[in-house]
Amino acid sequence: MAKKSQIAKSKKKPKFSTREVRRCFKCGRKRGYLRDFGLCRICFREMANEGLIPGIRKSSW
Repeated sequence: MAKKSQIAKSKKKPKFSTREVRRCFKCGRKRGYLRDFGLCRICFREMANEGLIPGIRKSSW
């Protein structure tokens, strides 16, 4: 879980566009972020396994 101050800081518009920090909207994690879903890899996996993300299912072969 990221600190509230870090989450608030990342929401502000940066001086330069390359300084933008994308964070998971659920937990605030910045590493392992999936842009298509707005989630980190951990939250994505949890939500996908519970069936909360439409169109995503666990692969098996």
